[in-house]
Amino acid sequence: MTTAPVADQQRLLEVQALDTRLAQLAHQRTHHPLHAQATELQARLDDVENAHVTSRTALGDLKRELAKAEQDVEQVRTRATRDRTRMESGSASVKDVQALSSELENLARRQEALEEVELEVMERLEAHETALAELTRARDELAAQRDRLAADLERELAAIDAQARAVQEERAQRADGIDAALVTLYDRLRGQLGGLAVALLRGRTCEGCRLELNPSDVARITAAPADQVVRCEECGRILVRKADADR
Repeated sequence: MTTAPVADQQRLLEVQALDTRLAQLAHQRTHHPLHAQATELQARLDDVENAHVTSRTALGDLKRELAKAEQDVEQVRTRATRDRTRMESGSASVKDVQALSSELENLARRQEALEEVELEVMERLEAHETALAELTRARDELAAQRDRLAADLERELAAIDAQARAVQEERAQRADGIDAALVTLYDRLRGQLGGLAVALLRGRTCEGCRLELNPSDVARITAAPADQVVRCEECGRILVRKADADR
């Protein structure tokens, strides 16, 4: 049978209240709304960043495609210039002139087709550069929002931590000197009962489980010595009886 001074049992209620407050602060810290906002914002930023990488890669491909198209056009132009120079030199035979003239016609059609390809690639490149610029602006804005949110969250968590430190200091003061066996029982029950190990007995009601005790249990508890540590028959928590002046 555990016994402890009545004053220690009363102080244990104060320790319990402070432990409950610490648990609330820990929950508040872990489940702060800004955590969810930060996660959602980071997911959006990751999506935009992935799209940005994909778009930048595609832009590089288009630039290489345009360079190839420009090279093809330039090769045809160079060939046409060379053929024209031969024709105008006067050194080519009539047969060669006819062949060169035919080739120039083919080269002109080829150049026209290649220039259309070049123009189409240039248009796609321009559209893609515009889209990439939009993605870049979106990415930078989301990154700025993320940084602002991270700073807000850091401030909020720092405030919670400051509160927790103050409560911990008060808790240490309240718990100092309480009967060791009572504290051991309290700590064990806290682990078993979800953090709430001690409660006030108000009338016939245990304020831990909010259930009314039957009259025989109440009579037994009332008759027990004041320093006897009694337990709720319903939930097993330590019951602290109100002082006579408060009954």
